[in-house]
Amino acid sequence: MTETNHKWLVVVNPKASVGRAGEDWPLIKQALVNEAIEFDSIITERPKHAIEIVHKAIVEQGYRKFISVGGDGTNNEIINGIFNQDLVPTNEITFGSFPVGTGNDWSRTFGFPLDYKAIAKIIKANNVFVHDIGQVTYNNGGDPKKRYFLNAAGTGLDYMVCESTNELKQKGKKGTIRYLLSVVTSLIKYKGDHVQITIDDQLVFDDNILSLSIGNCRFNGGGMMMMRDAIPNDGLLDITAVRSISMIKFALNVKNIYNGTFIDKLKEVSTFRGKKVHVVSIPPNQLKVETEGETLTNSPFDFDILPLALHVVVPENHQF
Repeated sequence: MTETNHKWLVVVNPKASVGRAGEDWPLIKQALVNEAIEFDSIITERPKHAIEIVHKAIVEQGYRKFISVGGDGTNNEIINGIFNQDLVPTNEITFGSFPVGTGNDWSRTFGFPLDYKAIAKIIKANNVFVHDIGQVTYNNGGDPKKRYFLNAAGTGLDYMVCESTNELKQKGKKGTIRYLLSVVTSLIKYKGDHVQITIDDQLVFDDNILSLSIGNCRFNGGGMMMMRDAIPNDGLLDITAVRSISMIKFALNVKNIYNGTFIDKLKEVSTFRGKKVHVVSIPPNQLKVETEGETLTNSPFDFDILPLALHVVVPENHQF
């Protein structure tokens, strides 16, 4: 086995948040230097490049610690690089993050600051949280594939918002407005899907959906608290299914979606928790899913939880 490299490898996605991660990398680098953190760095050059970088870094170069500079999509690629190798047990690898994306949904659950100096101090303090990881198996046109996620996955409206957001990103649209535009246009377009959800071998849902979110953590879609009660180390996936509702009712509850109270206020919402989740559409092969900005096809989907599978560095004051 390759000798262990004790430095952090910082993986920088310069295009995250429409280029802000690349612009801010010198500030982040200096913050790490000021904390006397030993690190090497590498800049990604294309989509999914971080998966390749991290896999090679573990297998060939001995790295065991990684820092993401980017958003949830960058985190997702690094996680898949870690979990697509079997040389090193994943719970011997540590992950840290500078959230410089648009949504930064994973970091919201842990209350990360946005100040780069403060984040560098968090990494220096090395307060480790042992985190569950989600795994999804999807059809891919008859060729089953697996993807891993740190935060959350979604289908229905969630998928359409992700797809629309990615299109707006390509056009240079920034920030929260991008998500809101995506939600509005997706609500107009989305006609709903009939899905069946089986959790731990029990059918729990058989209806049309507006939205379906499955995750380890609490937020997705740029700050929407879709899985309000999720705990990232309880060995369970949290599931929130929203049945079809009118655009007016949705609009009246936008604030409630961002603070999580929609779960109590809308009778169309059902929440579940479990270790294994099977999602199928009627008719079959109709649904698509997104995992932290990556779009995957097609249903059926099987979600599993990998308990306590990765060490992550988080603020000391997080509470669950």
